Amino acid sequence: MKLNRRTLLAAGLTLPAIKSRAAGAKTVRVGIQKGEPVLMAARENKDLEKLLSPKGIGVEWIEFQFGPPLLEAMRVGGIDVGAVGDTPPVFAQAAHGDLLYIGSIQGAPQSILLPAGSKIQTIADLKGKKIAFGRGSAAHNMTLMTLEKAGLRYDQIQPIYLGPADASAAFERGAIDAWTIWEPYASLFDNRPGVRTLTTNAEIGEQYGYIMGNGAFVRANPALAALVLQTCATSAAWSLAHRPEVAKILAGATGMPQEVWGRALAHYPYKVSPMTDDLVRSQQKVADRFRALGLVPVDFKVSDIVWHAGV
Repeated sequence: MKLNRRTLLAAGLTLPAIKSRAAGAKTVRVGIQKGEPVLMAARENKDLEKLLSPKGIGVEWIEFQFGPPLLEAMRVGGIDVGAVGDTPPVFAQAAHGDLLYIGSIQGAPQSILLPAGSKIQTIADLKGKKIAFGRGSAAHNMTLMTLEKAGLRYDQIQPIYLGPADASAAFERGAIDAWTIWEPYASLFDNRPGVRTLTTNAEIGEQYGYIMGNGAFVRANPALAALVLQTCATSAAWSLAHRPEVAKILAGATGMPQEVWGRALAHYPYKVSPMTDDLVRSQQKVADRFRALGLVPVDFKVSDIVWHAGV
């Protein structure tokens, strides 16, 4: 089924109906991070179910703590689609995973937090310090971008690879000097006594998130992949206009206070789009950054695994 890319770029990303389900998937398995507002709202509002149920297609939602394990599940065929930050797809492509970029969700706000009592005043003061972040996560890239701005090398810090739950515990007990983390964790901690924000990605540089798909699934079910993109766009528009409702949804799902989510969502961009040449170039810079540091072992082109609907 051919879909016009310009149509996708139009308001609402309107798509034609699926004409045939012969030999197609009967269930779409969606990987979801509890802190990702767009897909969380889509699940709550049953946006994808409303599109697919009349066609006899079910939807299964599978939760992950953050991006790297989500893409690992996608790589081995455990899920079909999902949204992650800018860095997990780089590591997945380097590992020769059969994954495709379907579209972009502009990245969640990120911060570098300092624990109570920290003597750090500038980015340059991170030299020699223990900085926690998820290996291969968008926070990893945020850390590298921050170091570049200060003229620091990666080997001049002590990277501590921790997921959000373990990093938050380390942060609270003072076992790390700084923590690079996305929302809502930044809003959960940044108003605690003595905790300070060193910098944010709004100051360091723009980051994007991506809607990814298992390659075999997308190639066999292009119309379904396009409907996922449509759903994300619809949900993003709804979420932007209904932030208090989204905060309530996320508070119920995560156990974090609704007030924290309200502050976190105030800075969320809610922008969804198909892949563009500018996005590919932006993502290639991320890949090149990790390749130059030897953090991914191979050179590759992001454009090789970008899926365009009907180009």
